[in-house]
Amino acid sequence: MVNKKGIILKGVGGFYYVKTDSEVFECKARGIFRKDSLKPFVGDIVEISPISATQAIIEKIKQRKNYLIRPPISNVDQLIIVSSIANPVFNTVFIDKLISIACFNNIEPILVISKVDLEDPSELLKIYKSAEIKTIVTSKDDKNSHEAIKKLLPSKVTVFTGNSGVGKSTLLNFIDKRLTLETGLISQKLKRGKHTTRHVELYPIENGFVADTPGFSNIDLQKFNIITREDLEYSLKEFRPFLGECKFNSCNHIGEKGCFIIKAIEEGKINPSRYSSYLSMYNEIKNIEEWKR
Repeated sequence: MVNKKGIILKGVGGFYYVKTDSEVFECKARGIFRKDSLKPFVGDIVEISPISATQAIIEKIKQRKNYLIRPPISNVDQLIIVSSIANPVFNTVFIDKLISIACFNNIEPILVISKVDLEDPSELLKIYKSAEIKTIVTSKDDKNSHEAIKKLLPSKVTVFTGNSGVGKSTLLNFIDKRLTLETGLISQKLKRGKHTTRHVELYPIENGFVADTPGFSNIDLQKFNIITREDLEYSLKEFRPFLGECKFNSCNHIGEKGCFIIKAIEEGKINPSRYSSYLSMYNEIKNIEEWKR
């Protein structure tokens, strides 16, 4: 049979499900990938050789334009970060880590603040507007916001991510009724969501693909994607116009004399909340790097 090109929709138990132009094949990967320490990811564009009408072997993984370690997915265009304003509470450092991971990997971050019927999102909107992060507010019955999110999806590979219990799966079910993804309740004792999505899977929507991902409650920047102290400054959009302007080339923007980032904060060009997240991420990476020495 002639080799076919396709995209990996999901991987479960060593099997990969590859969508070609006309069908979906259940595939195993060649052993050479393990030898080269290359594991197929959801989102990979691959070349497969069919061995039957429904089964095939993954022969080649095309070069990725980007990839995320957690969730394990490649060739992502947009990262839609869903966070509730309450129940569970909005965590700016957590959200800013996800935004930095997206920007570092040349993925467009889009913030969706859910459950805005519970609290006023004005202060959060101010923070992320100043950071030039596209932000949409939504609630369970807000059809206009659901339509606004749906309009972002055509011809894109979009990953939905965020804390457990913020409403990722519920939002996707509203956007496309065919999905019927499992949703979970909030633990009133722990004030966080229960995991309902257990693996990464791409779903065809609007001539593109979306992925619902397993929720989580903590992010280790080194485990998710390697960002060094030297690279971190580039992962915040609003820092970029001022980079290279500091008095010292080695400036880490943590209080050095002649730092243009600090000056921009003082002049109201960078929101203090975002800078606080930068310091938190910087210290986390610094501590990990020193521990590894």
